[in-house]
Amino acid sequence: MATGRPREFDLDERLGRAMRVFWRQGYEGTALADLTEAMGINKPSLYAAYGNKAALFLKAVDHYEAGPASYVGRALAAPTARATAEALMRGAIELTTSGPGGCLFVQGALATGAQGAQVRDELAARRRAAHVSMRERFERACAEGDLAPDVDADALARSIWATTYGLSVLAAGGATVAELSRAMDMALAGWPGSH
Repeated sequence: MATGRPREFDLDERLGRAMRVFWRQGYEGTALADLTEAMGINKPSLYAAYGNKAALFLKAVDHYEAGPASYVGRALAAPTARATAEALMRGAIELTTSGPGGCLFVQGALATGAQGAQVRDELAARRRAAHVSMRERFERACAEGDLAPDVDADALARSIWATTYGLSVLAAGGATVAELSRAMDMALAGWPGSH
């Protein structure tokens, strides 16, 4: 019985390369030729290992969430709601000013054509899930007395995510860590207190 040739490349390492291309260029701005060149593989190998461009992008997003963007999970585990918000924004500032440019979620969200519908829908679903996690974190803070019980946890979560994504957009446009940190401090200056 014949067996296929074993792959001669590290799937995870090549996925990291693809992630950086998507991160830098966005989903629609990335051609298959960009990916095969960066990954050092041909199109048949790319398709065999990762599927089509959309499937590769979504695998790259998983890689991003587990690696460069893993600060989000750590932020949600912070001891207070304010520490959660600050850790999320600070993590976004650090990531977006040291990576290829901006946030992969924001860059990928710029997919606008019909061919980007799967990617756009998946990223929207992931942003909704992140919002729900943040809202639940703030609801818990209200129940525990860390935030006043009448704080609108849903609106607060939307505000924090809007600020975080905005910081990422500003970073992609060249804003410095100092400029972004001042914006973060301003956003946190109006933090709702407890009781």
